[in-house]
Amino acid sequence: MRYIDIQTQQSRNNFRSLLLLCLFPMLVCVPVLFFCYLDAFLDPLGGEIHRIESGITQSQLTMDSFMQVAPYALGGVLIWFLIAYFAHTRIINTATGSKPLSRMENKRIYDLVENLCVSQGMKMPKIRVTDDDSLNALASGINERSYTVTLSRGIIDKLDDREQEAVIAHELSHIRNHDVRLLIISIVFVGIFSMMAVFMRYLESKNEVDYGPTGRILGAFLAVLGYYFSIMMRFAISRKREYLVDAGAVEMTKNPLALASALRKISAAPNIEAVKRDDVAQLLIQHPRKPGDESVLGGLSGLFATHPPIKKRIQILEQF
Repeated sequence: MRYIDIQTQQSRNNFRSLLLLCLFPMLVCVPVLFFCYLDAFLDPLGGEIHRIESGITQSQLTMDSFMQVAPYALGGVLIWFLIAYFAHTRIINTATGSKPLSRMENKRIYDLVENLCVSQGMKMPKIRVTDDDSLNALASGINERSYTVTLSRGIIDKLDDREQEAVIAHELSHIRNHDVRLLIISIVFVGIFSMMAVFMRYLESKNEVDYGPTGRILGAFLAVLGYYFSIMMRFAISRKREYLVDAGAVEMTKNPLALASALRKISAAPNIEAVKRDDVAQLLIQHPRKPGDESVLGGLSGLFATHPPIKKRIQILEQF
């Protein structure tokens, strides 16, 4: 893999964050426009006769309806985004069941994080621990005040110092590269499609409008298409970034075999019981696979995976 320096990684992730911020509102407008078209085309209350008599075309009625509905849809999206964006730290901490880890509680881990940050000229993030015997870790946050490294109890108890240092370096690389900010923004926007589906069903119920089987099928198809499009885009970002972050961790520690050894142990027990939400689980150093995922996805498992195969990551590290 071609080496990409830290400044390039940061600028690319900043650009992608801005692109997502611009792209997702546009994606929101597409299903809104589609449903406005359905409202004009499948109006069960004689709307077609009224349009013919008044000289209003179907396109004009669609756009008039869109201009009325779009501000409310975009306003709802903005409110959703602001709530999720600023409350994400609390959401993640609650989802992982983590608690702060102080220097007095575990000086060894605290010193490992501090020494790595000093070596890279980074401000030290918060350190949290999840009381779970599994082996996993994650980084989260959108700025220096909220950046956090969360470790499972298994990472602290079952890995040696060099392996713990490698795992911490991996998570710090996510923070240094601005990966965590990019991924959290993408996660927030993916949730918007779910919110929109609920909102559309609410409007249909409130207006007592029945679009019929064809309209409902087309609407559901568009919602699913938009939802999985956003998921696939997020997954593509996730897969590529893991290789770059592994390389960044090696740059910090000068010990690729330590990270390879840590990943090998993590792959045997990555499931944190407290983490039930899939959007939070994909922040982990190894995204736990649910039973049956391989058999269900078959050859598409690589397309829908948030992380590259851990065996391949280990193989690359052992070739350094």
